[in-house]
Amino acid sequence: MHAPTSTHAPTHNVGLVHFALAMGGFAIGTTEFATMSLVPYMAQGLGIDAPSAGHVISAYALGVVVGAPLIAVGAAKLSRRLTLLLLMGAFALFNTLSALAPNYHWLLLFRFLSGLPHGAYFGIAALVAASLVPFNKRSQAVGRMMLGLTVATILGVPLANWLGQAVGWRWGFVVVGVLALTTVALVAALAPRDPPQHGASPLKELGALANGQVWLTLGISAIGFGGMFCVYTYVASTMLEVTRTSPAMIPLVLAVFGVGATLGSIIVPKFADRALMPTAAVLLLGSAVALAFYPFAAHQLWSIALDIFAIGFLGALGAVLQTRLMDVAGEAQGLAASLNHSAFNFANALGPWLGGLAIAAGYGWTSTGWVGALLSLGGFGVLVVAVLVERRTK
Repeated sequence: MHAPTSTHAPTHNVGLVHFALAMGGFAIGTTEFATMSLVPYMAQGLGIDAPSAGHVISAYALGVVVGAPLIAVGAAKLSRRLTLLLLMGAFALFNTLSALAPNYHWLLLFRFLSGLPHGAYFGIAALVAASLVPFNKRSQAVGRMMLGLTVATILGVPLANWLGQAVGWRWGFVVVGVLALTTVALVAALAPRDPPQHGASPLKELGALANGQVWLTLGISAIGFGGMFCVYTYVASTMLEVTRTSPAMIPLVLAVFGVGATLGSIIVPKFADRALMPTAAVLLLGSAVALAFYPFAAHQLWSIALDIFAIGFLGALGAVLQTRLMDVAGEAQGLAASLNHSAFNFANALGPWLGGLAIAAGYGWTSTGWVGALLSLGGFGVLVVAVLVERRTK
Protein backbone atom coordinates (compact mmCIF):
# COMPACT_ATOMS: atom_id res chain seq x y z
CA MET A 1 0.00 0.00 0.00
CA HIS A 2 1.42 3.39 -0.96
CA ALA A 3 1.42 6.63 0.97
CA PRO A 4 -1.49 8.92 0.30
CA THR A 5 -0.73 11.34 -2.49
CA SER A 6 -3.81 13.51 -2.58
CA THR A 7 -3.15 17.21 -2.82
CA HIS A 8 -4.51 19.29 0.05
CA ALA A 9 -3.25 22.69 -1.12
CA PRO A 10 -3.30 24.65 -4.37
CA THR A 11 -0.34 23.84 -6.59
CA HIS A 12 1.17 27.33 -6.28
CA ASN A 13 1.45 26.88 -2.50
CA VAL A 14 3.39 23.61 -2.59
CA GLY A 15 6.78 25.30 -2.78
CA LEU A 16 5.95 27.49 0.20
CA VAL A 17 4.78 24.50 2.23
CA HIS A 18 8.01 22.68 1.44
CA PHE A 19 9.94 25.80 2.52
CA ALA A 20 8.06 25.90 5.82
CA LEU A 21 8.82 22.22 6.46
CA ALA A 22 12.47 22.73 5.48
CA MET A 23 12.78 25.54 8.04
CA GLY A 24 12.12 22.94 10.74
CA GLY A 25 14.89 20.81 9.28
CA PHE A 26 17.15 23.87 9.35
CA ALA A 27 16.48 24.34 13.07
CA ILE A 28 17.05 20.65 13.82
CA GLY A 29 20.20 20.46 11.69
CA THR A 30 21.65 23.54 13.34
CA THR A 31 21.31 22.16 16.86
CA GLU A 32 22.36 18.62 15.88
CA PHE A 33 25.63 19.60 14.21
CA ALA A 34 26.47 22.86 16.01
CA THR A 35 26.37 21.26 19.45
CA MET A 36 29.43 19.21 18.48
CA SER A 37 31.41 22.38 17.86
CA LEU A 38 30.17 24.00 21.09
CA VAL A 39 31.43 21.20 23.35
CA PRO A 40 34.66 22.99 24.43
CA TYR A 41 32.74 26.13 25.39
CA MET A 42 30.07 24.18 27.28
CA ALA A 43 32.81 22.33 29.19
CA GLN A 44 34.47 25.60 30.17
CA GLY A 45 31.21 27.35 31.05
CA LEU A 46 29.87 24.48 33.19
CA GLY A 47 33.21 23.60 34.80
CA ILE A 48 33.33 20.03 33.46
CA ASP A 49 35.76 18.11 31.25
CA ALA A 50 35.27 17.78 27.48
CA PRO A 51 34.23 14.07 27.49
CA SER A 52 31.48 14.86 30.01
CA ALA A 53 30.32 17.78 27.88
CA GLY A 54 30.25 15.42 24.90
CA HIS A 55 27.58 13.40 26.69
CA VAL A 56 25.05 16.13 25.88
CA ILE A 57 25.33 15.02 22.24
CA SER A 58 24.65 11.42 23.24
CA ALA A 59 21.67 12.56 25.35
CA TYR A 60 20.18 14.32 22.32
CA ALA A 61 20.73 11.28 20.07
CA LEU A 62 19.09 9.04 22.68
CA GLY A 63 16.11 11.39 22.70
CA VAL A 64 15.81 11.02 18.92
CA VAL A 65 15.91 7.23 19.06
CA VAL A 66 13.34 7.05 21.89
CA GLY A 67 11.07 9.87 20.75
CA ALA A 68 10.59 8.95 17.10
CA PRO A 69 8.58 5.73 17.63
CA LEU A 70 6.79 6.84 20.81
CA ILE A 71 5.53 10.12 19.33
CA ALA A 72 4.63 8.58 15.96
CA VAL A 73 2.46 5.98 17.69
CA GLY A 74 1.02 8.39 20.28
CA ALA A 75 0.09 11.00 17.66
CA ALA A 76 -1.53 8.51 15.26
CA LYS A 77 -5.01 10.01 15.64
CA LEU A 78 -3.90 13.65 15.29
CA SER A 79 -3.77 15.53 12.01
CA ARG A 80 -0.28 15.83 10.55
CA ARG A 81 -0.41 19.63 10.61
CA LEU A 82 -1.26 19.71 14.32
CA THR A 83 1.44 17.12 15.04
CA LEU A 84 4.07 19.24 13.30
CA LEU A 85 3.01 22.34 15.24
CA LEU A 86 3.20 20.51 18.57
CA LEU A 87 6.58 18.96 17.73
CA MET A 88 8.19 22.26 16.71
CA GLY A 89 6.64 24.03 19.70
CA ALA A 90 8.20 21.45 22.01
CA PHE A 91 11.50 21.69 20.13
CA ALA A 92 11.54 25.48 20.63
CA LEU A 93 10.75 25.11 24.34
CA PHE A 94 13.40 22.51 25.15
CA ASN A 95 16.16 24.27 23.17
CA THR A 96 15.37 27.50 24.99
CA LEU A 97 15.50 25.63 28.31
CA SER A 98 18.87 24.19 27.21
CA ALA A 99 20.13 27.77 26.92
CA LEU A 100 18.90 28.46 30.47
CA ALA A 101 20.17 25.19 32.04
CA PRO A 102 21.69 26.06 35.47
CA ASN A 103 24.10 23.11 35.51
CA TYR A 104 25.37 20.06 33.63
CA HIS A 105 22.69 17.63 34.81
CA TRP A 106 19.83 19.93 33.81
CA LEU A 107 21.49 20.43 30.43
CA LEU A 108 21.63 16.66 29.91
CA LEU A 109 17.90 16.42 30.63
CA PHE A 110 16.96 19.31 28.34
CA ARG A 111 19.12 17.94 25.49
CA PHE A 112 17.39 14.55 25.83
CA LEU A 113 13.99 16.27 25.72
CA SER A 114 15.12 18.38 22.73
CA GLY A 115 15.87 15.20 20.81
CA LEU A 116 12.41 13.69 21.32
CA PRO A 117 10.61 15.64 18.51
CA HIS A 118 13.47 15.27 15.98
CA GLY A 119 12.68 11.95 14.28
CA ALA A 120 8.91 12.30 14.40
CA TYR A 121 9.12 15.79 12.87
CA PHE A 122 11.18 14.64 9.89
CA GLY A 123 9.01 11.55 9.43
CA ILE A 124 5.68 13.42 9.47
CA ALA A 125 7.09 16.35 7.46
CA ALA A 126 8.24 13.90 4.76
CA LEU A 127 4.73 12.46 4.52
CA VAL A 128 3.19 15.94 4.25
CA ALA A 129 5.74 17.03 1.62
CA ALA A 130 5.11 13.90 -0.47
CA SER A 131 1.33 14.17 -0.17
CA LEU A 132 1.35 17.48 -2.05
CA VAL A 133 2.97 16.23 -5.26
CA PRO A 134 2.25 13.52 -7.85
CA PHE A 135 3.26 9.99 -6.90
CA ASN A 136 6.24 9.98 -9.25
CA LYS A 137 7.78 13.08 -7.63
CA ARG A 138 7.73 12.01 -3.98
CA SER A 139 11.49 11.64 -3.60
CA GLN A 140 12.01 15.15 -4.97
CA ALA A 141 9.50 16.50 -2.44
CA VAL A 142 11.25 14.72 0.42
CA GLY A 143 14.61 15.98 -0.88
CA ARG A 144 13.34 19.58 -0.82
CA MET A 145 12.10 19.12 2.73
CA MET A 146 15.51 17.70 3.72
CA LEU A 147 17.30 20.73 2.24
CA GLY A 148 16.83 22.49 5.57
CA LEU A 149 19.05 19.91 7.24
CA THR A 150 21.81 20.14 4.65
CA VAL A 151 21.75 23.95 4.40
CA ALA A 152 22.10 24.04 8.20
CA THR A 153 25.58 22.53 7.83
CA ILE A 154 26.54 25.49 5.60
CA LEU A 155 24.81 28.42 7.34
CA GLY A 156 23.24 27.46 10.67
CA VAL A 157 26.21 25.63 12.20
CA PRO A 158 28.79 28.38 11.51
CA LEU A 159 26.34 30.99 12.88
CA ALA A 160 25.72 29.05 16.09
CA ASN A 161 29.44 28.34 16.48
CA TRP A 162 30.34 32.01 15.94
CA LEU A 163 27.79 33.07 18.57
CA GLY A 164 29.17 30.42 20.92
CA GLN A 165 32.64 31.89 20.61
CA ALA A 166 31.58 35.56 20.63
CA VAL A 167 28.91 35.77 23.33
CA GLY A 168 28.65 32.29 24.91
CA TRP A 169 27.52 28.77 24.06
CA ARG A 170 24.01 29.34 25.40
CA TRP A 171 23.21 31.67 22.49
CA GLY A 172 23.65 28.79 20.05
CA PHE A 173 20.57 27.16 21.61
CA VAL A 174 18.70 30.50 21.66
CA VAL A 175 19.13 30.75 17.88
CA VAL A 176 17.67 27.26 17.47
CA GLY A 177 14.72 28.19 19.67
CA VAL A 178 14.01 31.23 17.47
CA LEU A 179 14.29 29.12 14.29
CA ALA A 180 11.86 26.57 15.74
CA LEU A 181 9.31 29.29 16.62
CA THR A 182 9.69 30.66 13.09
CA THR A 183 8.86 27.17 11.81
CA VAL A 184 5.74 27.05 13.99
CA ALA A 185 4.55 30.33 12.46
CA LEU A 186 5.30 29.21 8.89
CA VAL A 187 3.65 25.80 9.27
CA ALA A 188 0.60 27.38 10.92
CA ALA A 189 0.28 29.85 8.04
CA LEU A 190 1.16 27.64 5.07
CA ALA A 191 0.63 23.93 5.80
CA PRO A 192 -2.65 22.42 4.58
CA ARG A 193 -5.36 21.87 7.19
CA ASP A 194 -5.66 18.12 6.94
CA PRO A 195 -8.05 15.89 8.87
CA PRO A 196 -6.64 13.01 10.94
CA GLN A 197 -5.75 10.02 8.75
CA HIS A 198 -8.86 7.86 8.21
CA GLY A 199 -8.78 4.75 10.37
CA ALA A 200 -5.41 5.65 11.91
CA SER A 201 -4.65 4.22 15.34
CA PRO A 202 -1.63 3.43 17.52
CA LEU A 203 -2.22 -0.28 16.87
CA LYS A 204 -2.03 0.17 13.09
CA GLU A 205 1.16 2.22 13.44
CA LEU A 206 2.70 -0.57 15.50
CA GLY A 207 2.00 -2.84 12.54
CA ALA A 208 5.21 -1.45 11.00
CA LEU A 209 7.18 -3.46 13.55
CA ALA A 210 5.86 -6.70 12.02
CA ASN A 211 6.89 -5.70 8.50
CA GLY A 212 10.13 -7.29 7.36
CA GLN A 213 10.69 -4.78 4.53
CA VAL A 214 10.45 -1.91 7.00
CA TRP A 215 13.18 -3.49 9.14
CA LEU A 216 15.38 -4.17 6.12
CA THR A 217 15.05 -0.56 4.95
CA LEU A 218 15.92 0.66 8.43
CA GLY A 219 18.90 -1.72 8.38
CA ILE A 220 20.17 -0.12 5.16
CA SER A 221 20.02 3.27 6.87
CA ALA A 222 21.49 2.18 10.22
CA ILE A 223 24.50 0.44 8.64
CA GLY A 224 24.95 2.25 5.32
CA PHE A 225 24.94 5.74 6.81
CA GLY A 226 27.49 4.72 9.45
CA GLY A 227 30.29 5.16 6.91
CA MET A 228 29.56 8.84 6.37
CA PHE A 229 29.50 9.58 10.09
CA CYS A 230 32.64 7.49 10.64
CA VAL A 231 34.65 9.91 8.48
CA TYR A 232 32.76 13.15 9.27
CA THR A 233 33.32 12.82 13.02
CA TYR A 234 37.11 12.67 12.72
CA VAL A 235 37.70 14.85 9.64
CA ALA A 236 38.89 17.84 11.71
CA SER A 237 41.47 15.73 13.54
CA THR A 238 42.53 14.10 10.27
CA MET A 239 43.07 17.49 8.64
CA LEU A 240 45.26 18.62 11.54
CA GLU A 241 47.28 15.42 11.94
CA VAL A 242 47.47 14.05 8.36
CA THR A 243 46.72 16.88 5.94
CA ARG A 244 48.70 19.26 8.19
CA THR A 245 46.49 22.18 7.27
CA SER A 246 45.62 25.33 9.18
CA PRO A 247 42.74 25.02 11.67
CA ALA A 248 41.09 27.88 9.74
CA MET A 249 40.55 25.53 6.79
CA ILE A 250 38.47 23.02 8.77
CA PRO A 251 35.20 25.03 8.71
CA LEU A 252 35.64 25.55 4.97
CA VAL A 253 36.00 21.83 4.28
CA LEU A 254 33.00 21.08 6.51
CA ALA A 255 31.05 23.68 4.51
CA VAL A 256 32.12 21.86 1.33
CA PHE A 257 30.52 18.74 2.84
CA GLY A 258 27.33 20.75 3.34
CA VAL A 259 27.38 22.01 -0.24
CA GLY A 260 27.75 18.43 -1.49
CA ALA A 261 24.89 17.25 0.71
CA THR A 262 22.66 20.10 -0.47
CA LEU A 263 23.32 19.43 -4.16
CA GLY A 264 22.74 15.73 -3.55
CA SER A 265 19.35 16.46 -2.01
CA ILE A 266 18.39 18.44 -5.12
CA ILE A 267 19.77 16.17 -7.86
CA VAL A 268 19.59 12.58 -6.61
CA PRO A 269 15.82 12.40 -5.85
CA LYS A 270 15.07 13.03 -9.56
CA PHE A 271 16.73 9.69 -10.34
CA ALA A 272 15.15 8.00 -7.32
CA ASP A 273 11.67 8.87 -8.57
CA ARG A 274 12.44 6.89 -11.74
CA ALA A 275 14.29 3.94 -10.18
CA LEU A 276 14.24 3.97 -6.38
CA MET A 277 16.23 0.93 -5.27
CA PRO A 278 18.78 1.08 -8.13
CA THR A 279 19.48 4.68 -7.10
CA ALA A 280 19.98 3.60 -3.49
CA ALA A 281 22.35 0.85 -4.64
CA VAL A 282 24.42 3.31 -6.70
CA LEU A 283 24.63 5.70 -3.73
CA LEU A 284 25.85 2.97 -1.37
CA LEU A 285 28.44 1.65 -3.81
CA GLY A 286 29.52 5.20 -4.64
CA SER A 287 29.90 5.95 -0.94
CA ALA A 288 32.04 2.84 -0.51
CA VAL A 289 34.36 4.07 -3.29
CA ALA A 290 34.54 7.64 -1.94
CA LEU A 291 35.22 6.41 1.60
CA ALA A 292 37.86 3.92 0.42
CA PHE A 293 39.59 6.80 -1.42
CA TYR A 294 39.65 8.91 1.77
CA PRO A 295 42.96 7.52 3.15
CA PHE A 296 44.67 8.53 -0.11
CA ALA A 297 42.88 11.89 -0.41
CA ALA A 298 43.64 12.97 3.17
CA HIS A 299 47.22 14.03 2.44
CA GLN A 300 46.32 17.04 0.28
CA LEU A 301 43.85 19.81 1.05
CA TRP A 302 42.31 19.91 -2.45
CA SER A 303 41.82 16.12 -2.59
CA ILE A 304 40.35 15.75 0.90
CA ALA A 305 37.94 18.63 0.13
CA LEU A 306 36.89 16.95 -3.13
CA ASP A 307 36.38 13.60 -1.39
CA ILE A 308 34.40 15.15 1.46
CA PHE A 309 32.19 16.86 -1.15
CA ALA A 310 31.51 13.46 -2.77
CA ILE A 311 30.73 11.83 0.58
CA GLY A 312 28.25 14.63 1.34
CA PHE A 313 26.64 14.36 -2.11
CA LEU A 314 26.14 10.61 -1.77
CA GLY A 315 24.47 11.18 1.62
CA ALA A 316 21.27 11.92 -0.34
CA LEU A 317 20.49 8.28 0.42
CA GLY A 318 18.34 9.57 3.29
CA ALA A 319 15.60 10.99 1.04
CA VAL A 320 15.64 7.83 -1.08
CA LEU A 321 15.13 5.53 1.92
CA GLN A 322 12.40 7.83 3.27
CA THR A 323 10.46 7.25 0.05
CA ARG A 324 11.16 3.51 0.20
CA LEU A 325 9.54 3.39 3.64
CA MET A 326 6.41 5.04 2.23
CA ASP A 327 6.20 2.19 -0.29
CA VAL A 328 6.58 -0.66 2.19
CA ALA A 329 4.96 0.66 5.39
CA GLY A 330 1.32 0.06 4.41
CA GLU A 331 -0.97 1.68 6.98
CA ALA A 332 1.89 2.38 9.42
CA GLN A 333 3.22 5.41 7.54
CA GLY A 334 3.93 7.66 10.52
CA LEU A 335 5.91 5.18 12.59
CA ALA A 336 7.92 3.84 9.66
CA ALA A 337 8.81 7.34 8.43
CA SER A 338 9.87 8.43 11.92
CA LEU A 339 11.91 5.29 12.59
CA ASN A 340 14.15 6.20 9.63
CA HIS A 341 15.63 8.97 11.78
CA SER A 342 16.13 6.62 14.71
CA ALA A 343 18.12 4.43 12.32
CA PHE A 344 19.99 7.51 11.08
CA ASN A 345 21.03 8.37 14.64
CA PHE A 346 22.00 4.75 15.28
CA ALA A 347 24.38 5.17 12.33
CA ASN A 348 25.58 8.40 13.92
CA ALA A 349 26.63 6.36 16.96
CA LEU A 350 27.85 3.22 15.17
CA GLY A 351 30.15 4.90 12.62
CA PRO A 352 32.14 7.08 15.05
CA TRP A 353 32.40 4.20 17.56
CA LEU A 354 33.86 1.79 15.01
CA GLY A 355 36.10 4.52 13.59
CA GLY A 356 37.32 5.32 17.08
CA LEU A 357 38.16 1.66 17.66
CA ALA A 358 40.28 1.61 14.49
CA ILE A 359 42.12 4.78 15.51
CA ALA A 360 42.69 3.52 19.05
CA ALA A 361 44.03 0.24 17.65
CA GLY A 362 46.81 2.19 15.94
CA TYR A 363 45.56 2.13 12.34
CA GLY A 364 45.72 5.92 12.08
CA TRP A 365 43.25 8.73 11.49
CA THR A 366 42.64 7.78 7.86
CA SER A 367 41.53 4.27 8.81
CA THR A 368 38.04 5.73 9.27
CA GLY A 369 37.79 5.67 5.47
CA TRP A 370 38.29 1.89 5.30
CA VAL A 371 35.84 1.31 8.17
CA GLY A 372 33.32 3.62 6.49
CA ALA A 373 33.67 1.81 3.16
CA LEU A 374 32.92 -1.51 4.86
CA LEU A 375 29.81 -0.02 6.48
CA SER A 376 28.57 1.27 3.11
CA LEU A 377 29.10 -2.19 1.64
CA GLY A 378 27.24 -3.63 4.61
CA GLY A 379 24.29 -1.34 3.83
CA PHE A 380 24.45 -2.46 0.19
CA GLY A 381 24.34 -6.09 1.35
CA VAL A 382 21.15 -5.41 3.33
CA LEU A 383 19.68 -3.69 0.26
CA VAL A 384 20.40 -6.78 -1.88
CA VAL A 385 18.63 -8.95 0.71
CA ALA A 386 15.63 -6.58 0.70
CA VAL A 387 15.33 -6.73 -3.08
CA LEU A 388 15.66 -10.52 -3.19
CA VAL A 389 13.09 -11.00 -0.44
CA GLU A 390 10.69 -8.63 -2.18
CA ARG A 391 11.03 -10.47 -5.50
CA ARG A 392 10.53 -13.82 -3.81
CA THR A 393 7.43 -12.55 -2.01
CA LYS A 394 5.92 -11.16 -5.21
